[in-house]
Amino acid sequence: MRGKSHPLLEEALEAHGGHARWRAFRGIASTIRTGGKLWELKGAPLIPVPRRATSEFRRQWTRVTPFGEPDWTMTWTPEHVEITAGDGSVIAHRENGREAFDRSFKGQWDPLNLAYFNGYAMWTYHAAPFVFGEPGYEARDVAPIDNEGVKLRGVAVRFPEGVHSHTREQRFYFDPQGLLRRHDYTVDVWADTPAAHFISDYVDVDGLKYPTRRSVFTIKPDGALDRDFTAVTIELSDYALF
Repeated sequence: MRGKSHPLLEEALEAHGGHARWRAFRGIASTIRTGGKLWELKGAPLIPVPRRATSEFRRQWTRVTPFGEPDWTMTWTPEHVEITAGDGSVIAHRENGREAFDRSFKGQWDPLNLAYFNGYAMWTYHAAPFVFGEPGYEARDVAPIDNEGVKLRGVAVRFPEGVHSHTREQRFYFDPQGLLRRHDYTVDVWADTPAAHFISDYVDVDGLKYPTRRSVFTIKPDGALDRDFTAVTIELSDYALF
């Protein structure tokens, strides 16, 4: 593990297959089916068809296809997001996509807002927790929480400046075996909405552990989960490291 280590993160990275093994690969792809109520709320409905999401590990880059039309692809980096057709022509593009959001709770998203959000979110989910072994990530202990009778140990991770994700500091909670089970954050581009993200059903991918189910709920002002608003669901399969 590079940089200043944190005991819980060291344990978690080993439980997921090890930081050194992760660094042997350049990136990962997965097939995703996405659901939840967020997309209709934002005026950007997602049809729950299989899509292929590919991310690189040591730079922030994500590609998702299909995106919108069957032959369209979106490609995201923090500085640039674009949607292209199958013949390579550019359908739409935007620089500095993070600055282009209506950040109110019900503010509507255009296709490039959706592409930007999908891009950084999938990069985060593909890279965490392994990327926390890289330089620049800072960690501190937070109080454990109970999840259906299981004690989850927590750590708050501050992302390096310039890494685009939901927000700069996020909380990650690990089960007794060291696997990531819950991920809490606020969504900067969505009215700073607090969310709790649950992770389950791990599979082995060339010696690394990756989940096949994710579900995200908003958090009420009293700290309780809003079980009536499942913001996002993701089913992941067919992982492939490269």
